[in-house]
Amino acid sequence: MEDSRIAQSGLVLLGCGKMGSAMLEGWLARGFPATSVWVNDPFPSDWLKQTGVHINDALPEAPAIVLVAVKPQMMAEALPTLAQMGNGETLFVSVAAGTPISFFETTLGAQTPVVRAMPNTPAAISQGITAIVGNVRAGAQGLDEAELLLSAVGEVVRLSEEAQIDAVTGLSGSGPAYVFHMIETMAAAGVAQGLPEDMALQLARATVAGAGALAQQSGEDPAQLRINVTSPNGTTQAALEVLMNAEDGFPALLPRAVAAAADRSRELARG
Repeated sequence: MEDSRIAQSGLVLLGCGKMGSAMLEGWLARGFPATSVWVNDPFPSDWLKQTGVHINDALPEAPAIVLVAVKPQMMAEALPTLAQMGNGETLFVSVAAGTPISFFETTLGAQTPVVRAMPNTPAAISQGITAIVGNVRAGAQGLDEAELLLSAVGEVVRLSEEAQIDAVTGLSGSGPAYVFHMIETMAAAGVAQGLPEDMALQLARATVAGAGALAQQSGEDPAQLRINVTSPNGTTQAALEVLMNAEDGFPALLPRAVAAAADRSRELARG
């Protein structure tokens, strides 16, 4: 990761839990200088102490970027401490769920460049996907800089409006949990059919991981990939007749799940 403005002016990471640590590890792995990073975290991990970054030191007066990775419930306490950086050139990038851009503008000043981001947990192994959207003050440069940072932990997509962040939350933000539960239930189904528990879990985990990798790398549409492995009147078709049932299969279940998460995201944003 290279950006002379960020390296020269400094990058502040507010909060360094799992997501913050994953991003910091990605930046350092891409060659970003540790001496240009200031981390503010009340409980720095042993790993963090060995990275060479500034930890809980006095912050630069006008860093290029402040990446806000504190828990949403900590936001009201942590953000006002950086109010002197608002209304300037410092870009604030937030990965905190349920915290709208308007909160940053109210707390830091209406002319503060802000980019809101929704990553997901596979960012921990640099296999995440993050959606970003910025305010008018952030502009194209702000989105470019945010994408540069967040691409260290996976893919990045840009939204056309902030309201779409709730749908992203329901789909990709919360989505890994849906897949983890599918692995659980597939394994349990294998046990019910006579497999040892450990073997059923190994088969389920590898099947989901392999299918996901194939979907990413093959270039074919998921529907076509499904057709490719479905022989007429075969075993896969028998299973898909259950899963694709319009009344109680995936077409009925998954939209309800995504909608429930998106609705909850909207509720959290309203406070």
